[in-house]
Amino acid sequence: MNELYQPIENLAGVGEKRAEKYHKLGIHTPYDLLFHFPRTYIDYANPVMIADVENGIPCAIRCTVLQKLAVAFVRKGFSIYRVLVTDGISDMLLVFFNTPYTYQAMKAGEQYYAYGKLTGGFLRREMQSPQVQKVENAMLLQPVYPQTIGLTSQMMRTNIQRTLTLLKQQPIETLPPALMQDYQLMPLTNALHIVHRPNTHAELDAARHRLAFEELLQFQLGTLMIRHKSGSQAAISMSASTSIQDFYDHLPFSLTRSQNHAIQIICKDLCGAKPMNRLLQGDVGSGKTAVAAAAAAFTAKNGMQTVLMAPTEILAQQHMSTMTGFLAPLGIQTILLTGSMKAKDKRAIKKQIAEDTAAVIIGTHAVIQKDIEFSALGLVITDEQHRFGVAQRAALAEKGGCPHKLVMSATPIPRTLALIVYGDLDITILDEMPKGRLPIQTFAVTGGYRERAYGFIRSHLDAGEQAYLVCAMIEESDSLENVQAAETYAETLKQGAFRDYRIGLLHGKMKPAEKEAVMAAMKAHEIDLLVCTTVVEVGVDVPNATLILIENADRFGLAQLHQLRGRVGRGTVQSFCILVTDSKNEDARNRLKIMSHTNNGFAIAEEDLRLRGPGDFFGHAQHGMPPLMQAAFCSNMPLVSETQMAAKQLLNIDPELMLPEHRALRTAVLQLFAKNGENGLN
Repeated sequence: MNELYQPIENLAGVGEKRAEKYHKLGIHTPYDLLFHFPRTYIDYANPVMIADVENGIPCAIRCTVLQKLAVAFVRKGFSIYRVLVTDGISDMLLVFFNTPYTYQAMKAGEQYYAYGKLTGGFLRREMQSPQVQKVENAMLLQPVYPQTIGLTSQMMRTNIQRTLTLLKQQPIETLPPALMQDYQLMPLTNALHIVHRPNTHAELDAARHRLAFEELLQFQLGTLMIRHKSGSQAAISMSASTSIQDFYDHLPFSLTRSQNHAIQIICKDLCGAKPMNRLLQGDVGSGKTAVAAAAAAFTAKNGMQTVLMAPTEILAQQHMSTMTGFLAPLGIQTILLTGSMKAKDKRAIKKQIAEDTAAVIIGTHAVIQKDIEFSALGLVITDEQHRFGVAQRAALAEKGGCPHKLVMSATPIPRTLALIVYGDLDITILDEMPKGRLPIQTFAVTGGYRERAYGFIRSHLDAGEQAYLVCAMIEESDSLENVQAAETYAETLKQGAFRDYRIGLLHGKMKPAEKEAVMAAMKAHEIDLLVCTTVVEVGVDVPNATLILIENADRFGLAQLHQLRGRVGRGTVQSFCILVTDSKNEDARNRLKIMSHTNNGFAIAEEDLRLRGPGDFFGHAQHGMPPLMQAAFCSNMPLVSETQMAAKQLLNIDPELMLPEHRALRTAVLQLFAKNGENGLN
């Protein structure tokens, strides 16, 4: 059997203990290790002079050893090793703590590359705990890997080198030769060797292009196959003559142009021969729920049921309240089903669903349980799509044969990424805000203005309004200096600046029921000030919350900051967002200026993609998307278009990828989606 597919502990130099560390990273075989790509590279190919480097900036310096100083034994178990080196003009000390091996290996007169941060002043500069390579056999582009405790990049480099030897003995390839020739792609085996041991930036770019092309191709193939599978089924076609004029008549406000357009498109889809698969994408407050209510009304008037699935109970309850307001005047019954309900109540609701006495069912994942039977399910709506995967959408849709699907998302996504993430969906965008909604005023300030900001918040709390204070961390961390931790922050505020107010705490380590209770208390105005982490990013609608202060705002992406800002500005009162940062980084300051100058989520998303790349753009919450390890290339629109064209060409020839030359690619596509629970292709 190919050694690449054996358990990772069988690889020479790994063993059971190190294998456990690899398992935490999702690496179970040497083959998996090949696809654990470097997150960056240390560039030794362009060393700098000591005199040209600012303190605290990582750099590589080519130097010659002048002298090895005597070891300093500070205390038992702690020793300092120092080596004096020169770049030919300036000198510096390399300082190692409890690292005798590197110190002993270095020889006077020999040349080395040293990588690290410089400290010190005019008389003597030093580099503490540097990475050192001998010039004559140096890896000029040294990979740095995503790590876990007890597993370093050096360990990985050693294990990957052994795996590359196995790969050389048993090469692998997934793409058919004709496609590789058409798109001028290097073989997979070559690309894997180069990405782990590159010699030049040019060959690294070529290797990453090949890997990015294949990842995007696999994703495009997967989503197109899901779309084809769905589109090949007969839809539950509704009547185009159905009128929802009474829905419009009962609205207490006028719909925007884009809302009217979206409703027209969706109703047209509902009357089609193929099941609708549409994404309704719009900024917070753009009116997606009103559009969804119109679609539910159209479905109900066609004698069919609608189910709306939300990621949390409190969001489901919020939708229940809003949808009832839209539909009750039309005589359309709406019911709620959540996991926390009593068994007796659940049985009664399930009976209503089965007997078609309820036209609109709203709930959490409880609505996709096996014992739920719909009488006539015509439309499935999922809210906050990035909390659900394609598989969960499919599981819900399969409950009713072949209903239409509408996906709602308040996360503005640039078109480049939307083509990748939502390849199985048509996209409709709400690109304007309802009349009368005041834009949120945003200010970026340093920590020196914090007390003034607190006073500003207190004045709003005294006026009967509410506020959020957002932190980057849950608990104190030694690795991140000056990052406000939510738990400590909340205690400090309770005893200090906000001791006369009701303070709540919300973070990701709390149990779901605890989170629900806190957000319910916030909505009921039993909390004046909610200290929280980004768990509040997708949360309940609290129109009375008018102010949000975000600590260490430079640590968040623009898209995430925009989502957090969307927690306020939901009522008729002017709302404010205060971004606090002490970062001296110019890029970080420029990003916060962008936030201060625009409330347009799509403009912000485009800028965030350009600055941070899609890996950071989505963060850890993007559950609906299989991991794209070379994701930095996703912002390359020509590559996205190229892989879309290639995917369509392949599927035109072989819709199921069953030809011999396509089977390896089919397996890779299934594996990519399986990594994220995406079994919609099975």
